Amino acid sequence: MTRLMNQPLKIGPYQLPNQVILAPMAGVTDRPFRQLCRRLGAGWVVGEMVTSDPSLWHTRKSQLRMNHQGEPSPRVVQIAGGDADMLANAARLNAELGAQVIDINMGCPAKKVCNKAAGSALMRDEGLVADILEAVVKAVDIPVTLKIRTGWCAESNNGLRIAKLAESAGIQALAVHGRHREQRYTGWAEYDTIAEIKSNLSIPVIANGDITSAEKADFVLHYTGADAVMVGRGAQGNPWIFQEITHYLRHGVPLAAPNLDERRLVLTEHVQELHDFYGVTMGVRIARKHVGWYLSDDQRFTTSQCRTLKQQFNTLSTPELQFDWINNAMTLDAAERLLAKGSHAA
Repeated sequence: MTRLMNQPLKIGPYQLPNQVILAPMAGVTDRPFRQLCRRLGAGWVVGEMVTSDPSLWHTRKSQLRMNHQGEPSPRVVQIAGGDADMLANAARLNAELGAQVIDINMGCPAKKVCNKAAGSALMRDEGLVADILEAVVKAVDIPVTLKIRTGWCAESNNGLRIAKLAESAGIQALAVHGRHREQRYTGWAEYDTIAEIKSNLSIPVIANGDITSAEKADFVLHYTGADAVMVGRGAQGNPWIFQEITHYLRHGVPLAAPNLDERRLVLTEHVQELHDFYGVTMGVRIARKHVGWYLSDDQRFTTSQCRTLKQQFNTLSTPELQFDWINNAMTLDAAERLLAKGSHAA
């Protein structure tokens, strides 16, 4: 397969260094994870979804999600809601707070979001979509992007119509997840709709869904003609995927997997940043899910061993215990020693 020679993607005034983007994921793409993925090769990162209702921004969750302190440009803030005026106001306020790009969420399949006529639920009402896009684009003088799915359900595959509304409203880039809302994250993403959207639009189109390897990213870019790929769950426990994809797109050969020392260093730094960002109590708890993802991606461990090791790590209640465990895990005989230790403790 020939190498892609696309021009570097540009969104508004911002030139991306590569074709690989970190998807926004609530509860995952917090500031520590965004900064880590940038360092490991993500050309663009999008913050966690923020509600468009400013009266809720005082909560600890919203304050943490809106924290972009120390992040390099551009700072991309994703907003979610179902009211055009409220979304426009949220865009203005976030721009005043330092957002450099506003991303509108019309892709989230979560029930608690869709039940409020937000996220992918908006795709059922194309008139409301048009009103929202026009209002938000007019409200700010910074780039506005949009993330959608292929439609609400298999019988309502209206992604192309929504995409054309977005281009007409002045949206400057469009990310498309290759599933309809009712699939949520089950089954397999399809890329025909993304290819159709790309062939009908002049603005950048970003392909999203099931991109879990460099080879898959290469295939999706060729198949859809998209300008970039957006990686979500494929980055959980594997933040190296961004440099792996970029290397493969440029050279056509896989990048060597990180060795144990690199895995230990990255995991330790990530967990330390979580403790610093959230505080000890919350940081210890949030570290558990991230370490679980790293374990799931670690080819040294069987599924059964991985499950046992996750349970073991989840009992640790202090940063010191977590770091000691990580240092022990990043050795060649980690499974045997840690599992033996757990068995002895029992």
